[in-house]
Amino acid sequence: VQLQASGGGLVQPGGSLTLSCAASGFILDRYDYAIGWFRQAPGKEREGVSCISSRAGTTYYADSVKGRFTASRDNAKNTMYLQMYSLKPDDTAVYYCARREVGQITPHPERYRYWGQGTLVTVSS
Repeated sequence: VQLQASGGGLVQPGGSLTLSCAASGFILDRYDYAIGWFRQAPGKEREGVSCISSRAGTTYYADSVKGRFTASRDNAKNTMYLQMYSLKPDDTAVYYCARREVGQITPHPERYRYWGQGTLVTVSS
């Protein structure tokens, strides 16, 4: 199982970015897997931002991103996405995607077994 996160970069406040998480070694819609998006800012703990179940499409959003971030998946491309709008400086962090062995979504990072390498998002003017 491998996850490859990409799409990070420098964006001005109020801007948008879309992160991608390409999966290999498993097929997203063969079983229901929980896919989580997490972020970690310098000096802070890793936090769950959004989760989506790969088959059922159940979603979760942290209060800090609700209404601004949207998680989705493209099963044909075996890829998950995190669309981020109205970005704020507080959104600056390294973003990771991760997968559980089961489909129950949860924002707790310790429950995820497989992790991508992370992609840096910097929101700054």
